[in-house]
Amino acid sequence: MSTPAYFNNKMTVEDVDLDGKKVLVRVDFNVPLSKDGQIEDDFRIRAALPTIEYLLAHGAKPILVSHLGRPKGKRLDALSLTPVRARLEDLLGRKVHLAPDCVGEKVEEMAASLGSGEVLLLENCRFHREETENDPGFAAKLADLADVYVNDAFGTAHRAHASTEGVARLVRPAVAGFLMKKELEFLGRLLADPVRPYVAIIGGAKISGKIEVLKNLMNRVDAILVGGGIANTFLRAEGVNIGNSLYEEAALDVAGEIIGLAGSKGTTFILPEDFVVAADLSEGADKHVATRVEGAAGGYIVDIGEKTLVTFIERIARAETIFWNGPVGVFEIDDFSRGTLELAQSVAAASQGGAFVVVGGGDTASAVAKANVKDRITHVSTGGGASMEFVEGKELPGIAALSVKGEM
Repeated sequence: MSTPAYFNNKMTVEDVDLDGKKVLVRVDFNVPLSKDGQIEDDFRIRAALPTIEYLLAHGAKPILVSHLGRPKGKRLDALSLTPVRARLEDLLGRKVHLAPDCVGEKVEEMAASLGSGEVLLLENCRFHREETENDPGFAAKLADLADVYVNDAFGTAHRAHASTEGVARLVRPAVAGFLMKKELEFLGRLLADPVRPYVAIIGGAKISGKIEVLKNLMNRVDAILVGGGIANTFLRAEGVNIGNSLYEEAALDVAGEIIGLAGSKGTTFILPEDFVVAADLSEGADKHVATRVEGAAGGYIVDIGEKTLVTFIERIARAETIFWNGPVGVFEIDDFSRGTLELAQSVAAASQGGAFVVVGGGDTASAVAKANVKDRITHVSTGGGASMEFVEGKELPGIAALSVKGEM
C-alpha cells in the first residue's frame, strides 16, 4: 500500500523497545453518547485495541489520553470518560484505571505507580483550554508522564493540539500506532495510482470546508457525485429554486468555479436531478419529490430523489475505487434517510464485489453503521475532518511531529 511521503520515514510502535516503559498513547475515544450517558457506538474504542494490546504484550505501561466532545476548557460531568473506561475494561478483559484529571500531582502519582499489565486512562484532556491552544506548559506536563509517545488518534491528527503535536515534540521517540499506520495506508491508496473508474461521493452540510478537497479530487477521479446540504449551494449557483434549504451565499461564486473546473478537467460532476422536499425538518413531515425545474419553493431539500439515486448507484456499481465523505440527506431523521442508506448498501455491495472503498469517518461512518454495512466496506476511517484534509493533500501536524527512523 502507498503512504504519503512525509509518513514513509516515520517510526511506528514496532520500532521501539517498550519493556518497562511508560507509554503515553493519544487515542481517539470521542464516541457518541446517548442522553443518559451510554456509549452508542464503540467503533473508535475497538479500533485502538491492537495498539494497546501490543503495548501490554511487550511489557509497556499504557497511559491513554483522549478528548470527548467539546467541553471548551470546562469540566463537565456529562463529558467524563467514565463510560469509556468501563467499555475499554470490558473489551481488554483487564483493569483500566481512570485518573481524576489528565495533569496534576495525583495523575503523576498514578502514572508512576502503574504496574505491569495495568492501563491508565486520563480524564478528558479538553477539560483544559490549554489542550486546544497547544500550550507548551500543558504539553510539558503530559510529556512528564511517559518515556515514549504513541499517536494512534488519526481522527485528531489534523489538529495541532497539546496532546497531538505539542507533546510529540517533547517525548522522544514519538511514534505512530497501528491504527494511525492503517489509516494512512488505506487513505494513501486514494492518492497514489488508484484503480479506475474512481468515483468520489461528497455530501454533508457545507461546501466551504470541502472546496480544496473537491479541487484536489478533480485531478484524480473520474466522477464526483454531490448530495446533501453541499449540493444546495451548487444548485442555487445554477439558478435552481432550493426553497428554504440550507446553502452558503458566500460560496456561490466558488461553486460556479468548481463546476467549470470539472468541465475543463473532463471530470463528470453530478448534482441531484431530483430531490425530496419536506414541509419542515421533522419526522412525519409532508414531503414530495421535485425535479430541478420544479424546485423546492416553500420547503426544504432533505434527500436525493429516485432518479438521482439510480444515477448514483449506477456510477457506484461501475467503480473500482470509491471515496465517500458526507451523507446525501438528513439521514438522522428516518423519513429522510433513504438516499443515504441505499447508497451505503450500494457502496458495500461494490466493496464486496472487489472495489476498493474508503468511507471518510464522521457522519458517513454513522450512516454506514445505521445501514448495518460497516463490516462489509474495505475501510471505514475513524477521522472525518482528518480524512478530508489528508485527501486534500495537506500535511497533518500530528503526523509531521513524529520521530523519523534513525533518530535516536
